[in-house]
This record gives sequence, C-alpha cells and structure tokens, in this order.
Amino acid sequence: MMVKAITLLAVFLSLSQAALHAYVAQTSLGGVLYLVNRRYVLSQHYEPADLVAPRVPGGDKMGTLMREEAALALEQLFAAALAEGHELVASSGYRSYKKQATIWDNKVGQVGQRKAQLYVAPPGASEHQLGLAMDLARKSNGHLNAAFGKSEEGRWVAQNAHRFGFIVRYRADWTDITGYADEPWHIRYVGREHAQTIVDLDIPLETYVAQLSAAAFGEYLREDGE
Repeated sequence: MMVKAITLLAVFLSLSQAALHAYVAQTSLGGVLYLVNRRYVLSQHYEPADLVAPRVPGGDKMGTLMREEAALALEQLFAAALAEGHELVASSGYRSYKKQATIWDNKVGQVGQRKAQLYVAPPGASEHQLGLAMDLARKSNGHLNAAFGKSEEGRWVAQNAHRFGFIVRYRADWTDITGYADEPWHIRYVGREHAQTIVDLDIPLETYVAQLSAAAFGEYLREDGE
C-alpha cells in the first residue's frame, strides 16, 4: 500500500497544479476519465456526439460504436494483437440508456436483482453509455465469459491493453470496490497516460479517480491512522 501511495504521489508531483485540475475536470461528461458506476450515473438523455464505428472485426455490427478517440485506439490495439497472432472481435460498444434498461430488466428476470447486480449495470450506470467501453471476444469463440481471460487472446489483452489507453475494468479481486464480478472481456478507454499509471498501481478506476481528485485539491494520500 505504501509503495502505491509513493508512486501516486510521484505522478501527481510531476504535474502542474493546472494539469491536475484539468485531469479532474475530465471526470465530467466529455472527458475520457469520466467515472460511471452505480453511484455516478448518466442521464437517460446522454449520448456522445462523436460516435463512430471502429474499423475492426465486428465493428460494422449494430451496437459496436465508440467515441472517435477510443475507436482509433481500439483499431491500433486490434492491429497489434493481430500482428502477434491474436484475432479479436468487437462484441458490444455504445449502448443507450434504453438499451441498457432492457438488458438489466432481462437479467433481473432471469436471476433476480441481487445476483444481476454482479453482472449487469442498471440503466445509467453502464460505461457502455459513455461510448468508451468495448466488450471483446475471440474470433474462434464469441462467448463473453471467464474463458476469455484464460485464453491466449484474453491474456494478451490483459498484458497490453494499457499500451493503447485501455484498462481491463473489472476484476474478481476488485469486486468489493467496483461492485462487479470478473469481466476480462470488458475494456475501458481512459487514455494512455492514465492507463499506464492505473496498471502500474494495480488499482481500479474508482480508487484512481478518488486519489487523483484528492491530490488535485491538496488532500494528498496519508498513511493509515493519520
């Protein structure tokens, strides 16, 4: 924990105060660091203005749109994966509030609300509505399940996604913080600098945004008990 605190502090001190405030501003709509979960939700009317279809396998299907910056980064990620022999497919990108409500209602009907919460975000609480998330699948197996994380493609994504500005958003050991079960197929675009730092620190986005915000306002990390 102390090592992570020192690393974060080093990152923050390397930035000007203006840059810190600019980073925190990205947590508002329009930035790529924006935090969406059950606590920080989107309006039913929110839809990014720059949605495009990424030029990747599966990217021409309905439901795989992304914001332009994220789509370009996804294209680079897919190209790098293919160059190393890993064939990925885009499965699910932008979802409207209404679409997410349908998915949520269906899951609740199948397994009940308590269990559904681990696997599906309620409407307004899904990163997919941001246009910055993409669910990935293998060309040889289009299922979104734990097997993806154990596959060669899934391991490559976990080890390399940050190079293109993406993080694997939900892990089993972060469930208490994120509220979601392991989803090795769900990647979220936050930009290369943020992604590299998040991976180096090995923390979920919730923790990163909270600590970045605290640093920007002068409340630097304190040791436990202080």
